[in-house]
Amino acid sequence: MSTDRVDVLIVGAGLSGIGAAYRLQQMSPGKTYAIVEQRERTGGTWDLFRYPGVRSDSDMYTLSYPFRPWTNEKAIADGGDIRQYIADTARENGIDRHIRFGRRVLTADWSSEDATWTVTSRLSDGTTETTEASFLYLCSGYYSYDEGYTPDFPGLENYEGEVVHPQFWPEDLDYANKNVVIIGSGATAITLLPSMARDAAKVTMLQRSPTYILSQPGKDPVANIARRVLPKSIVHQATRLRYAVMTVGFYVFCRAFPALARKILLGLAQRQAPSVDPVSLTPRYKPWDQRLCVVPGGDLWRVVREGKGEIVTDHIEEFTPKGIALASGEHLDADVVVTATGLQLVAMGSIDISVDGRAIDPHDVYTYKGLMFSGLPNLAWCVGYTNASWTLRADLTWKYVARFLNHLDANGYAYGMPNPEGESGPSAPILDLDSGYIQRVADKLPQAGSRKPWKIRQNWFLDAWDARTTDLDEEMVWVSRRELPAREGVAAG
Repeated sequence: MSTDRVDVLIVGAGLSGIGAAYRLQQMSPGKTYAIVEQRERTGGTWDLFRYPGVRSDSDMYTLSYPFRPWTNEKAIADGGDIRQYIADTARENGIDRHIRFGRRVLTADWSSEDATWTVTSRLSDGTTETTEASFLYLCSGYYSYDEGYTPDFPGLENYEGEVVHPQFWPEDLDYANKNVVIIGSGATAITLLPSMARDAAKVTMLQRSPTYILSQPGKDPVANIARRVLPKSIVHQATRLRYAVMTVGFYVFCRAFPALARKILLGLAQRQAPSVDPVSLTPRYKPWDQRLCVVPGGDLWRVVREGKGEIVTDHIEEFTPKGIALASGEHLDADVVVTATGLQLVAMGSIDISVDGRAIDPHDVYTYKGLMFSGLPNLAWCVGYTNASWTLRADLTWKYVARFLNHLDANGYAYGMPNPEGESGPSAPILDLDSGYIQRVADKLPQAGSRKPWKIRQNWFLDAWDARTTDLDEEMVWVSRRELPAREGVAAG
């Protein structure tokens, strides 16, 4: 077992981890840091998911980094392009030299006496190593890389075809000229349908209940033309702001006028898919009670109109040797079944966290300013928005962590933590959607409060304003370096 020490340990080398490292280098250049990544490549989500057509469902002007212009002509980008963009950002800024691949973090133990996190990781060869860090920054997202969610389908053992979960897509899967059934109605399912329909005989998206779907242009002609005559950074920032206004504005509109928003969204969908039964386009919930799905250039509807794909709303009675029997009495023949049934959420990277020997249950702590937690010293978790691009909030957290570290140094503090006795008010969910993948683990995730700074909002403009004026001392408990026990041979001050 080997041990070393850094000022900041970042967990995860995906979009969040690379962005966090950049802001750290920019705003706290004197800090040493390392990034531990359980996979063997940079990219996180965009390296893990490799199913046909995998893409962002957020525009790339807000999903990309504000400090590195997105210059690809696609506004909705493919997964491979996003992964390459992340890797290029890491390489160009020397961040890649700080990444340690093949390391899965198992435990993180805080010692108040030493003001240190001791983090144990398992390497790909089965050995372990420990890293000591003054600050621990979890940038590994909130879903499991090891397992997706698949319901217990009756009769699945009798099915003779292939069953695939999108999170673990086999490279050699052959579905050319075959009948494919995709179970699900979320972003993954509506991405797979048009992508697989190019080669399959027919693709059916089987949904238990519909999702709100909005078409968005796959390219932004204004931005693409502007880049020819204006500096890329100016075009990027202006386009980023424009998309943020549209995204946040539409969310606020949907929440304020749900009936009107519902009418507009259903009208747009029915106009583009006139042959689809309105039942298959009409969700049972209000807009943004669950995440809204985006299709670039209306590709989903085009495939449906051409007859290469269809949408069926029904319940699964059981799997049969040749397909799926539905509750309505219909049968869907299937050579391949794709279970696009959701993700398995985890709290804080499934890391076993303890403070001074006391195990921490994530559900017992309250979220502070959307990134820190009551009673957890020198620790942050990067979680993006549910109603807008992940990076809009992530960049606010990256900057906050850098300012927090500078605040420690400027005041001679060893560590700080959100007040464990803080007045958070009635509890609220950390993720404010009714989606099944969130509700399944609601009792395992940290809680939010109903009062600032414990309240989590889904509004980038309000959060960005607060970030400019944030009080780093608000509801915080600080411990000076002079308060730490003197270590042998080391002065406490």
